[in-house]
Amino acid sequence: MEKHLHIISFDVPYPADYGGVVDVFYTIQALYHAGIRIHLHCFEYGRGQQPELEALCASVQYYPRLSGHKCVSPNLPYIVASRSNPELLDNLLKDDYPILAQGVHCTYLLNDPRFANRKITVRLCNAEYTYYQHLYHATPVTSLFRKLYYRHESGRLKAYEQQIAPKVLFLALSEQDVARYRQELQAPKIAFLPPMLPYSEVTSKDGVGCFCLYHGNLSVSENEKAAIWLLQKVFNDLKVPLVIAGKNPSAKLERVAMQHPHACLVGDPSEQEMQDMIGKAQINILPSFNNTGIKLKLLNALFNGRHCVVNEATVQSTGLEPTCHIGNNAQAFKSLVMQLYHQPFGEEEIRLRNKLLLDSFDNKRNAQRLIQWIL
Repeated sequence: MEKHLHIISFDVPYPADYGGVVDVFYTIQALYHAGIRIHLHCFEYGRGQQPELEALCASVQYYPRLSGHKCVSPNLPYIVASRSNPELLDNLLKDDYPILAQGVHCTYLLNDPRFANRKITVRLCNAEYTYYQHLYHATPVTSLFRKLYYRHESGRLKAYEQQIAPKVLFLALSEQDVARYRQELQAPKIAFLPPMLPYSEVTSKDGVGCFCLYHGNLSVSENEKAAIWLLQKVFNDLKVPLVIAGKNPSAKLERVAMQHPHACLVGDPSEQEMQDMIGKAQINILPSFNNTGIKLKLLNALFNGRHCVVNEATVQSTGLEPTCHIGNNAQAFKSLVMQLYHQPFGEEEIRLRNKLLLDSFDNKRNAQRLIQWIL
């Protein structure tokens, strides 16, 4: 007997070229290989329709994301109100298949009484209210409107997520988010499911690489803050090459990078170029200023790169601590860079990564766990 599932995605999940959509796309792929008939509903706001998704899904539909005054709501967070669409709700009501909402962003239907008895699961991308609080702190006062928006949305998201928590099963990306939702939001139904990933084996090269690398979506204020912190506080007096790579670097970041003779900024690299840099780097250096979810760029570096230098917020409660070198201030990062820059990466580290990573991030096994919960 065929099993059908609706998946609502907050964005078009192909190509899987940024952290938010990686889990969505590889969840679709894993469920397809498990024999699930997927009816995919995407909010499209710039990435376009992607024929590749039709090979994995029984049906694919696209809906515009609202913007401006059209999605101002007295009660709903902007990321939810902007994804309200009557056509989507009508399509979901044509049958009684279970629904997987990818992100709190896609939970507008929980406010509609017609879905009161429907089986609905919400895959958490982050602890969104905490993530927005971190964005508030990371945004400079020169962007005052954006800073106030993040603070306002953080409070609204916390109230909203607490309101919907009794209605659904939440699936979190990290054990830490499970604990947070239970303690702070009193979520009665929440479980941990590792993210689905494009990696099935550790491909890290042994030996010595030739630079340090920080990578991420550089248009995200928190990532820009981390890159500038590395330039000004860690590599300010180190004669070690640092490459900063990622999407949409700002003019401010370009100016700061130009002031450091041993730094290089690579804007908008292709996926192949990014993977090539991750593999060739001697150190993937990935500080974070928030401890929500799990950092997919860290997993990329662990599966495909050499030494990883992080702070506690990057790996806290992930179980990945033994695979990383951890420092919690600029001086500690400097010391780790100097210690590791000429230290060969070897088979022992690769064996450890194989043991820890392949046990947890097995898409086939995690897809079976997901099916038991949602179908």
